[in-house]
Amino acid sequence: MNKPVDPALMQAAEATGSRFTMDAHWMPFTANRQFKKAPRLLARASGMHYWDVDGRQVLDAVAGLWCVNAGHNRPRIVKAIQDQAAEMDFAPAFQMGHPKAFELAERVAAIAPAGLNRVFFTNSGSEAVETALKMAIAYHRVRGEGSRTRLIGRERGYHGVNFGGISVGGIVANRKHFGSLLAGVDHIRHTHEPARNAFSRGQPTNGAELADDLERLVALHDASTIAAVIVEPVAGSTGVLIPPQGYLQRLREICDRHGILLIFDEVITGFGRTGSAFAAQTFGVTPDLITCAKGITSGTVPMGAVIAKQAIHDVFMNGPEHLIEFFHGYTYSAHPLACAAGIATLDTYADEGLLTRAKELEGHFADAVHSLKGEPNVIDIRNLGLIGGIELAPIANQPTKRAFDIFLDCWKQGVLVRTTGDIVALSPPLIVEKGQIDQIVDTLRGAIRRAA
Repeated sequence: MNKPVDPALMQAAEATGSRFTMDAHWMPFTANRQFKKAPRLLARASGMHYWDVDGRQVLDAVAGLWCVNAGHNRPRIVKAIQDQAAEMDFAPAFQMGHPKAFELAERVAAIAPAGLNRVFFTNSGSEAVETALKMAIAYHRVRGEGSRTRLIGRERGYHGVNFGGISVGGIVANRKHFGSLLAGVDHIRHTHEPARNAFSRGQPTNGAELADDLERLVALHDASTIAAVIVEPVAGSTGVLIPPQGYLQRLREICDRHGILLIFDEVITGFGRTGSAFAAQTFGVTPDLITCAKGITSGTVPMGAVIAKQAIHDVFMNGPEHLIEFFHGYTYSAHPLACAAGIATLDTYADEGLLTRAKELEGHFADAVHSLKGEPNVIDIRNLGLIGGIELAPIANQPTKRAFDIFLDCWKQGVLVRTTGDIVALSPPLIVEKGQIDQIVDTLRGAIRRAA
């Protein structure tokens, strides 16, 4: 028997000129029942703003989903996608290629940290992580160290939602429903220490020694069994955890000492978010592999990539030339539309200086978000580049509700923020102006006060 149609759903359908209900779509990372009772439907976007189906303008304080770094609906990127669709919609990625794939790979390698100059394309951050993990294990095997199969993640880490990613990830809600996950995975402890570092501006001064937790796992498992360590330079989805001063350098040193590959997950931090093309450059630490996505096309067409050191790539280039060296890839790897979008996005970043703009705005952004110190229930504030995290005291027996109520309040006031647990995260497009930063924070301030 058909269920009665919710009037709110019918109203949303009429507003978009469509005839639909919301029953069929099982939405990702969404409170489906709450959403479908009071839908928040976006209809169009341009620059720093969305418009909902009622024509109401909404300031985007989170770059869509950490991804629209160049802003919405940029004409150069739109035209590149349109032109490519008209010229060639798809090209097979296995045993074939197309010019824009090679051009984009060269462009990405040119802005990556020195030495990382081989680019393997995927379709998302999750796929990039899976690729990097497989690449690390296969690298050691090809080198004759096949015992190195263990992968080390970090508590509170987010590395996408595929089985490899949630196995090395450390967010409990993302793991607990899905069984035993991958074998041979362990975790170092996270770096969140509010007792010592609350309300730090930029990198906290305390906590470099937390990297030494990797030595504990080396002693437990032996280095000869460990293939790679994967961390986010800035842990984003868990609530904006900034690495303590010296922490990443220490992690690099430990990996070097024991022959372990270091993978930086830069799906969020890549392409200008921290004030450099990659966070590795911001922190002065070069990993062996970088995973990226999101900002590579400014969110316009799904795409991800693994950027590898040439030495890692070259280990695979042996044996008869007609044989496949790395048995991995995706149907849509280096999709022509994504490559066209990526090239136009990099052109936009270069022409407008967007890869370093977060550094220019960092002081104003820091002043703005830290002005929330002292507001009701604000227990910590963290920032770096154009990333901010405002941590709230949870409501007793109702975790995440305070932040979610603030998210809904900001939406009603015309500002889109993001929440994770009881943390409000900010990551506006890199084209944001100072006045818009002030608008975001002032709107958030009012919502925090009303939620007290």
